[in-house]
Amino acid sequence: QVQLVESGGGLVQAGGSLRLSCAASGDTVSIYAMGWYRQAPGKQRELVAIIARSVSSINYADSVKGRFAISRDNAENTAYLQMNSLKPEDTAVYYCIARTFGGNYWGRGTQVTVSS
Repeated sequence: QVQLVESGGGLVQAGGSLRLSCAASGDTVSIYAMGWYRQAPGKQRELVAIIARSVSSINYADSVKGRFAISRDNAENTAYLQMNSLKPEDTAVYYCIARTFGGNYWGRGTQVTVSS
């Protein structure tokens, strides 16, 4: 079992920045990738960014490339999402995901609201 706790969401004006954190605990040695999904009202949950344990593989949604940066600290079992140049369309609940060979684990989500 893996437990995930997100933090760092909030309200920001367009053009601003936020940094999300996701701390993993439990069976962290089984995690091979961590990342972020988001879900806006009335829309499906979508991948934002994901990073492998080795940090050799990083993928971003086209909509956030050049604005968001994902990183992880394996010693602290924590993943980060630095979000810059935020837009109103980035407004969503952001969920942390940990991928293991036993399945995927999700955090409870953190609200990000970008005002125009």
